[in-house]
Amino acid sequence: MLPTLPALLCLGLCVSQRINTEKQTLPKPVIWAKPSNMVPKGNSVNIWCQGTQRASEYQLYFEGSLFALERPKPPRSMSKVKFFISQMTSHSAGRYTCFYQSGELWSESSNTLNLVVIGLYDTPNLWVHPGTEVTLGENITFSCHLKTATSKFFLLKEGGSNHVQHRYGNTQAEFPMGPVTRAQQGTYRCFGSYNDYAWSFPSEPVTLLITGGVGNTSLPPTAPTSSFDDWEYDVSTKESGLQNDPTFWDHTTQNLIRIGLACIVLMTLVWLLAEDWLSKRKNQEGTNRLANRECRRRWRVQHSLEEEKRDTVSMGELKTTPEAGPM
Repeated sequence: MLPTLPALLCLGLCVSQRINTEKQTLPKPVIWAKPSNMVPKGNSVNIWCQGTQRASEYQLYFEGSLFALERPKPPRSMSKVKFFISQMTSHSAGRYTCFYQSGELWSESSNTLNLVVIGLYDTPNLWVHPGTEVTLGENITFSCHLKTATSKFFLLKEGGSNHVQHRYGNTQAEFPMGPVTRAQQGTYRCFGSYNDYAWSFPSEPVTLLITGGVGNTSLPPTAPTSSFDDWEYDVSTKESGLQNDPTFWDHTTQNLIRIGLACIVLMTLVWLLAEDWLSKRKNQEGTNRLANRECRRRWRVQHSLEEEKRDTVSMGELKTTPEAGPM
């Protein structure tokens, strides 16, 4: 029992220390841009930051420095806020993160939102070799050319995965692919760029059609999107409810779990202390009973000795008494 109690006490202290440590920061918020994280030069964009319903302040950081903050006014409570950028330029393109505050605690940093401005340079040309209609498993190469010298090229697939391919080049870059699969079928565009956040106008779309395979189940090419304003590709984190993000628990729920764990440890300690006290009490009662029995035994022995002594004295007195003679 004695070794167990210090061990449980140490466990309780460790859990308490763990709780105090975890309470120092709140779960990270979610950040995204609307209508897209790729914004034409001069257009407006909203950057959204989603925290918790009890958040009292949101802060938006641009390239590591505070860019803007929002404080929802009571009694309003908002789980998300938006930061408005009226005109997109090369100076507002870059990396954004956000934080929120609830009570005395601040959240972790959100994931990075890469905000890109497009439409700064000439329009590049995009083509694919050996052609826009190829056989399943064939090797192909996309080529992107820009008359104005640049340093980097990007190739994106419309409505597809968020994977963006990039190659370095002066006026032209090539993007080899293959063996191609049906997942690579679709419409592509390319951009020229001097950095990761300031891009040219998009090229005209090139639609890749994959043929062959079982049943020749190739899909007809979709009509290319010709409007620059209508075309959009979002490589940022999309808007999502916090309940859909397993890592983004509401901090109140976490606190309830921590409090419950602490209560369990505390109740265990109390139970062990009570058990120890009852055990000691039982041992003391047993010792007292033994002592009482010993006292009664000694009293009986003493009483017997006194009675024997009295009997001995009485017999001696009878022996020394003279007998009466005859009259």
